[in-house]
Amino acid sequence: MTHMRNLMALAIAGLLATSGMAMTKEEHSAAKNRIEADYKAAKAQCDTLKDNAKDVCQKEAKGNEKVAKAELEAQYKPSDKHTYKVHEARADANYEVAKEKCDDLSGNAKDVCVKDAKAAHVKAKEDAKVAKAQAKPTNDMADKRADVAEAKKDAAEEKREADYKAAKERCDSMSGDTKDKCVADAKRMYAQ
Repeated sequence: MTHMRNLMALAIAGLLATSGMAMTKEEHSAAKNRIEADYKAAKAQCDTLKDNAKDVCQKEAKGNEKVAKAELEAQYKPSDKHTYKVHEARADANYEVAKEKCDDLSGNAKDVCVKDAKAAHVKAKEDAKVAKAQAKPTNDMADKRADVAEAKKDAAEEKREADYKAAKERCDSMSGDTKDKCVADAKRMYAQ
């Protein structure tokens, strides 16, 4: 009898725990409104700043809003697709902020900064694609391994290309033989 009561209590606790994790439509709507209110408050804080600091602040506020909305959707409707969108939103937000921060620089330093930001963006997006391939449910493990291997291969190529472009941009501040050697080293390092 005690064993049966324990089983029933465990089953009820399990049901309560899983139903407690599900988000109702009203909770989703309220959370969405909070995100929008947080964005408006953060944007209002940016109005006290000037020049590029204000622009950076606004990009951060907008990025935080997009990430929060993506996370909310992933919580409301859990799926590999929504999890990927969270990673993508985070990568895009970080990229936009990093690019905006580059505006404080000029000349080749700004160009290098932008290329570095782009390389980081590509890496984050490619890592998200690999994670999506790894999380994809499938009954055939051989197919999954092939999909993951393909995603990793594609990601490595994209990352290498982005890193090469950033390294090549650093070489542009040089001239003559030094620049030629720098470009040759970058090509060799990133298999271009």
